Order: sequence, then structure tokens, then C-alpha cells
Amino acid sequence: MGIETEYGISVPGHPHVNSMLTSSQVVNAYAHSLQSSHRPNARWDYDEETPLRDARGFDLSRAEADPSQLTDDDNGLANVILTNGARFYVDHAHPEYSSPEITNPYDGVLWDKAGQRIMARAVELIAQTPGLQPVNLYKNNTDNKGASYGTHENYLMARSTPFADIIRHLTPFFVSRQVITGSGRVGRGQEGREIGFQLGQRADFFEVEVGLETTLKRPIINTRDEPHADPVHYRRLHVIVGDANLAEVSTYLKLGITALTLSMIEAGFLDLDQAMAFPVREMHQVSHDPSLKHLVTMNSGRRLTAIQMQMEYAEQARKFVEDRWGSDVDDQTADVLNRWQDVLDRLETDPMSLSSQLDWVAKLSVLEGYRDRDGIGWDHARLQLVDLQYSDVRPDKGLANRLEARGSLVRLTTDDEVRRAMVRPPDDTRAYFRGECLRRYPDEIAAASWDSVIFDVHGRAALQRVPTLDPTRGTRSHVGELLDRCSDAGDLIDALFAATS
Repeated sequence: MGIETEYGISVPGHPHVNSMLTSSQVVNAYAHSLQSSHRPNARWDYDEETPLRDARGFDLSRAEADPSQLTDDDNGLANVILTNGARFYVDHAHPEYSSPEITNPYDGVLWDKAGQRIMARAVELIAQTPGLQPVNLYKNNTDNKGASYGTHENYLMARSTPFADIIRHLTPFFVSRQVITGSGRVGRGQEGREIGFQLGQRADFFEVEVGLETTLKRPIINTRDEPHADPVHYRRLHVIVGDANLAEVSTYLKLGITALTLSMIEAGFLDLDQAMAFPVREMHQVSHDPSLKHLVTMNSGRRLTAIQMQMEYAEQARKFVEDRWGSDVDDQTADVLNRWQDVLDRLETDPMSLSSQLDWVAKLSVLEGYRDRDGIGWDHARLQLVDLQYSDVRPDKGLANRLEARGSLVRLTTDDEVRRAMVRPPDDTRAYFRGECLRRYPDEIAAASWDSVIFDVHGRAALQRVPTLDPTRGTRSHVGELLDRCSDAGDLIDALFAATS
């Protein structure tokens, strides 16, 4: 799994600044601040990227594609690979952090949080640099002027899973998942002109059920077929419906419950009838109702709240885990199941009791405090400023950060873990090999991507590409000892090729 987040960016007092240039300054400020052993020199390798391949069995032509879909073009903007295995670059005029591959929701929270801290550090560095205007970054998804930018989740799935099954089961799951994963928003509609508060920041920007696009005519189920792995065995499910979460519990559950649901789909275990005639409309309406009373109409005639829909998934997930593992289930899976059920029970009886765990509830609690104190309605401009300030990445300015600091927003990770995750990769995926090679041999890595590392070893005529097509190999247990005994990249290349000859 992994999360990629585009951060909102502004230069106070300069609304018309070139966002691509400013975003490059953000990325470069952080990259240049690193110690030489952690400073990225390798370029991003685009050779294996296929952003126009559709899971429904065809390739969109480059002539037909919107320019924003051509993510395999090197446009010359800042684009670095960090020693923690992440990619930090400029995408669609926003600085984006794409986390390293991880295998569990806790690590997902940890390396996502590392990205947030990296962004905060970049803001601090720019403010200290003579000649540069101060920059603000926001972990949010809309500027409330009609633009939205993404927080995308990625999940490795078996290629053998029929894509029709993914669409059938995930569409109602995503429509209803907002009650847990929404980050909250003041205003409704793409430009936020309709008065009120809603659960999700992204919901109003989805216009179709299934499609390849991510910036126009956004679909609930994205069909991009770019596995970043062996395409014979794997697909990467590219999920674009999620919000940028700051509450760690929201991120943890977002990854955990989705991974469990995908496991059930892969196993052919799910037996739910939640098909809807108008899922896009229902996605909007669920988000627009923070009372959580909206009834979603199924094709069968049943009418359920989003909470009730999620309860059916949670019940099936518990049965699935008990059938497969019984009492041998791992602690984290058991914790996700228990938290999932507890959150749903509390959403049904007392949603505001979750103000320390879920983003939309935490934000609503803060906003209601302002409304009660100052006697203002939902149409007051100050509330949109509070909404924005919630997502500010600066520790002393961001409301979510301040809530967290005083214990009003639950932490799952520790500061020491996050600091380490800023520079070190996860141990149990191929990100370990990528990150450690960049840390140990920074001057001998020419390029890298999710599925390869390219070495430029002194004295050798040709570049050496080491493929990493299996995300579950290249782990610390797999290559840690090998890396420890290779003092330079030449020794590593010799050892790798000797092992495969």
C-alpha cells in the first residue's frame, strides 16, 4: 500500500505567483538541506510508466489524453527520490509526496506523517532563505474556488481478480466510507458556494462512476492500469476518492478497512447487495449530510444509511478474518476490525464523541466552537479560514497540529518514529532496497523508480538497471546482509549479477 498527497500551496500576498516554480522551490529547499549522505542526486526513471493504460483492456492515445494525464513526461520540474524510499516532486503545480510502499496501515500512517513533516520543514527552510517569499502549505484537497487536488491511495492486488468485481463491491464501499475517512469541509459544491458543512473535501468533484481520468470527470473507480510491479501477477488499484487526513486514526482506518475489503474481493468472499442506481449522486448526498441520516437507495429497493452500509462490510470482514485465521489473526488486523466497529457504533449514537479520532468530527467540533462563541452562521467567511487553518502543515499554526499537541487529537505514532521515517525506508518492502541504495551509494545511483534502481558505477561503460518488480522482495531480511557487506555499488552489482547467473 501507499499514499500520495498533493499539498495545497499559497504565497501570502501574492495570489498570482507561478505555482509550479514555487512548488519546485519547496521540493528543492528540502532536498538541498539534507546531509550529503541523504541528499538525492538520482533522477526519476519514467521508462516503465504507462499512465494511459486502462484496466478495461485498452490504451488511451496521447492525442486524446488531457495533458494532466501524461505523468510519464519529464517536465523539468523538481523531482527527487528520498532515502526513506519516497518520491518528492512537483505534480500539477503542487508539491507532492508519494510515500514508500508499506504493508500495513500503521506504517502507512507513519510514512504519510513523515511526508507531512517534510513539507513543514520545507516551509521553514523557505522562510529562512533570502530572496524567497514565504510559502504556506496545506494538507487539504480544495481551494474552495473550484479546484481540487488529490490524495491517492494505492493497493497491490492480484491481476486475476476480475475488475468487474472490484467495481461492483468498491463503489458502495467508497460512497459510504466517507463517514470514517472524510476530512470535513465548509461549503458545498465544487466552488463551495452552497452554505453548510460536509463530510468530505473531494466528494463534490466526482462526476462519473468509472474512468481513467484523475483531474477531469473524476471517477469513483479509477481504471489506470499502471501496476509498478510485474503486470502478469499484479495490478495497482489507484484510489482517488480519499481525502487528505491529518487525524492518524482516520488514515489508519482508511488504509486498514480498504485493504480488508480488497482482500475479501480477491478471495471472492463478499456477499453484499448494495448496488445503487446513482452512485455519484449518492456520494454527494452522503457527504452533504453530517447528521448521517441520509438514506442511500439500493437497486433492490433497500434504503440504508452510509453507517449501515459500512456495518455490513465490517460484519463480512470479521467473518472473513475468523474463517481464514481464527485466533491466529495478527494484532493489527484485529485492531482495525475492533476500531472499525467501535467507530461505526459511536457514529450511530454520538458522532461528536469521535472528535479526537476522525478529521471531519474534529473539524466540526472546532467550527461549532467558533459559531457558538461568536454567534455566526455557516455563511460567515471566518469559518472557511478556520477550515483552511486546520490543514496548515506548520506545527504552531495548523489547528490539527495544535489539537494533536495538546492531546485533543489521538496520536498512534511517536515523534521519534516519524523522524526516523523521514530518512529511513520501511524494512519489509522493496522500498528498503531503493532507499538504502540511495543512502549508501548516493553518487552511484543514476536514476530510480518504483520498479527499478539504475546504477552508474565508476569505470563501467554501461548503466546497470536492477529491476525490483516484486514489491515484496528487496526487504531488509532479503538484502540487508548483502548491502552491509558491499562497501560500494560496484561490489553490490557484482554480487547481484553473480547471484542471478
